[in-house]
Amino acid sequence: MRQFNLKVLLILSLGHMTTDIYQGALPAILPFLKERLSLSYTTAGIIMMASSFTSSIVQPLFGFFSDRKEKPALLPMGSLFAAVGFSLLAFAPNYAIVLFLVVVSGLGIASFHPEGFKTAYFFTGRRMATGMSIFTVGGNLGFALGPIIALSVITHLGFSYLPLILFPAVIFLSVLGLNWKFISIPKAREKGPQEKDSGGVKRLPAPLVILIGTVIMRSWIHAGLMTYIPFYYIDHLKGDPVFVGKLISAFLMGGVVGTIAGSPLADRWGHKNYLVISLLLTSVLLPVIFFVNGAALFATLAVLGMVLISTFTVTIVMAQQILPRNLGIASGLMVGFAIGTGGVGVTILGIVADNFGVPTAIKSIALLPVLGLLLSLSLRYPAAAGEKNGAAGK
Repeated sequence: MRQFNLKVLLILSLGHMTTDIYQGALPAILPFLKERLSLSYTTAGIIMMASSFTSSIVQPLFGFFSDRKEKPALLPMGSLFAAVGFSLLAFAPNYAIVLFLVVVSGLGIASFHPEGFKTAYFFTGRRMATGMSIFTVGGNLGFALGPIIALSVITHLGFSYLPLILFPAVIFLSVLGLNWKFISIPKAREKGPQEKDSGGVKRLPAPLVILIGTVIMRSWIHAGLMTYIPFYYIDHLKGDPVFVGKLISAFLMGGVVGTIAGSPLADRWGHKNYLVISLLLTSVLLPVIFFVNGAALFATLAVLGMVLISTFTVTIVMAQQILPRNLGIASGLMVGFAIGTGGVGVTILGIVADNFGVPTAIKSIALLPVLGLLLSLSLRYPAAAGEKNGAAGK
């Protein structure tokens, strides 16, 4: 029987934070790569698309192999490759090498997540969304810290000092090594009859397809804001890069708060209801960022991040409830394929920016939460066992 284990969840959360620091930092350093290599907005968008494809879209493949047999070695190896690939971007002499290093880092990220989410599942007990949020919040925190760490290093020391960002990975690998026996306890990985792997998914259920579509819209909003806030304030308005890093971090730190506070509410109100409410509020809040400045801008971005990103854990739990016998594939589809298509959205926004300007590209993002809201309303997701168990575990 699965039991809640805070120590293991915190260690896994540390790894999640470390790995996502490098994923979160990439959009923030794109303006510097663009300037160093004289790239267009479209080619810069292709960097993000390459990152998204390798770090996210291929995650269901890693999830498939994880479902066949647990591969805990992917946890340290994934984090290491993510760190090394990103850090070496400081020495990339041309566009081809940049793409290669982004792919290396991306594959590290992709290999960590399905195994990480599957491992975390077996230590969440009956409070699934609440327990999973502990693991998930590490990733949110990593995304939030990545931009400000990378931009602080670049601004104060120079782009060539980017490899200093390797230190979080060193810390995680040390902690993981000291606690490895807790992560790989066989009894913690035992599955009940309802959790046995089926060996594959022949056809995606319609609710899962709609859920993927909803998460794609959320991903395009998330990736679009992270990518085009730097372009808008650094390239278009000629603003301070550190200020821009703080804006992105405010947005992502809001997501950290939302993940912690939102998951218990989702367990109480129902997963679908919470998803609908989140997208409705996002549709209202997103246009506000174009009309405020200063402290009001920071506050709006923080609340927007809190509302939007808070559904990250909820949609993963929903997918796991829809595919209870394929936890790795369910996690890979949510965290990988659905979220990874954000890079496709960023590339489309790059084409818009090249032809109509950065302001038009960033403002067009405001249409996406409305589409996501319409999809979420059509989702058939009755109160599932996970929601009932979550309520029972309070």
